[in-house]
Amino acid sequence: MKVLVSAASRHGATAEIARTIGETLTEAGLGVVVLPPDAVTTLDGYDAAVLGSGIYVGHWMDTAKHLVERHAAELASLPVWLFSSGPIGDPPKPEEDPVDVTEIIGTTHAREHRLFAGKVDKAVLGLGEKVILKAVRAPEGDFRPWDDVREWTRGIAAALKAEPTAAGA
Repeated sequence: MKVLVSAASRHGATAEIARTIGETLTEAGLGVVVLPPDAVTTLDGYDAAVLGSGIYVGHWMDTAKHLVERHAAELASLPVWLFSSGPIGDPPKPEEDPVDVTEIIGTTHAREHRLFAGKVDKAVLGLGEKVILKAVRAPEGDFRPWDDVREWTRGIAAALKAEPTAAGA
């Protein structure tokens, strides 16, 4: 069984989550390819997908949304899981799902969407991003819940291994 893991990431934090998902699926015995959304040209040969995006102003990044649009029919025929990364703080805020996730779930027929806390490193931010963070008094730090990411991914692996098509893979 071959799984595509793809996530849009502006500063690398969400890409690190995608790599961890890929590593965890590989440890579970699945074949995995981790690619940024713009590098995904086909879904031929994939048996499942885990797609994600960093969240900015309550929305998935355009590159992730464009991946879903380009491959909507193929994604709707595969087992798909979605994740978003962005809330920050302790406890992480905001708690709400991104605005466009309901539509993305509908398009992909995703089995699940998970919202993971993100990371803020002011050293890599642009001026506009720094102004917004200051205005909303957002804390700097790495709030990503690595154990939760790995546990969620192990659940995906278990579900895929239980699929009827997995027996022949």
